[in-house]
Amino acid sequence: MSYPLSGAAVPAMPVWTGKLIPTLWSKKLLERFYDATVFGEISQTDYQGEIRNQGDKVTINKIPDITINAYEAGQPLVYQRPPADTIDLLIDKGFYWAFQMEDVMDVQAAIDMMGPWADNASERLKIAVDTDVLAYMLGKAAAANRGATAGAKSGNINLGVTGTPVALSKTNVLDYIVDLGQVLDEQNIPESGRKLVIPTWMASLIKKSDLKDASITGDGVSVLRNGRLGTIDRFAIYSSNLLPSPAAGESAVYACIPAANTFAAQLTKTEQLRAESTFGDLMRGLMVYGREVVLPNALAQGVVSKA
Repeated sequence: MSYPLSGAAVPAMPVWTGKLIPTLWSKKLLERFYDATVFGEISQTDYQGEIRNQGDKVTINKIPDITINAYEAGQPLVYQRPPADTIDLLIDKGFYWAFQMEDVMDVQAAIDMMGPWADNASERLKIAVDTDVLAYMLGKAAAANRGATAGAKSGNINLGVTGTPVALSKTNVLDYIVDLGQVLDEQNIPESGRKLVIPTWMASLIKKSDLKDASITGDGVSVLRNGRLGTIDRFAIYSSNLLPSPAAGESAVYACIPAANTFAAQLTKTEQLRAESTFGDLMRGLMVYGREVVLPNALAQGVVSKA
C-alpha cells in the first residue's frame, strides 16, 4: 500500500477483515480488599450462646453496689436490700445478602463463582455490622467520660465535642491517648484488656510522633483482619475506617474494655438452592444480632479532627 506525498489528504484506514479475537475467561479472580472490622475486639460475646437458644432477647443481671458502713462494738446491723437491676439485650438488628448465578455464567467463567461471591458477602456483612455497632456507641459513654470536661474526679479533661473537636497532630496525639487512659482510671476501670479505636489518619500521626515504632507488634493476628497496630499506655490500638463522623472533618474515638459493650448474633445462616424460574443457583445469608453498651462507665468517647 502506498501513501501520498506530504500535503495531500491521507485516506481512511481500510476496514479490518481478519478473524475475531476470542474471549478468554480467566480461572483467576481479582482480589478484593476490605475494611478492618473491630466489633469483635471491643465487645464481649458472653451471652451469644444463650440468645441463640432463647429467642429475641436476654435479660442481664447487674451486680449491685454493696454499701459499706462504719461499725462500733455492740451496735445493731442494718441490712441492705440491693436492687435487682437488669439490662435487656435486644436482638433487633439484621442484615442479609442474596444473589443468583445462572448456569451459563458458571460455564463461561470456567470456575466456581459461588464460593468467592459468598466470601465477599460475608466480609461485606461484617463491615455493615461494624459500621452499625460503632455508630450506635456514639453518645453512649458515661457523661463523665466524654466532652470538654471529662474526668469523674478531675472534670477538666477535654476529649472534644461535636463542633469543637480536639485538633490532633503528631506532637499532641500521644498526650490525647494518655488523657483517655486517665478518664478510665478515674472510673476505676481495670488496666488489663483496654482497647482504643482510632481513625486511620490518627494512626498515621502516631507513626510520625516520638513513638514511631507504635505500629510494630508481635501479635500473631494480621493487622488487615482487625486493624490492630500495637500498644500505647495500656491500650491495644485499633485503626478503623468505619468510625462515625459526628460532623464534617470529625471522627469519634472510643476507649473501653470489652465488658463495656455486648454483642451477640442470634442467627447466621447461609443457604444455597436451585432457582425456580431459571436455570441457576440462588445463595443467601442472614445475620440477626443485638448490641448494647452495658457499662457506660467503662467506655470513653472522644471527638477529634486533624490539625
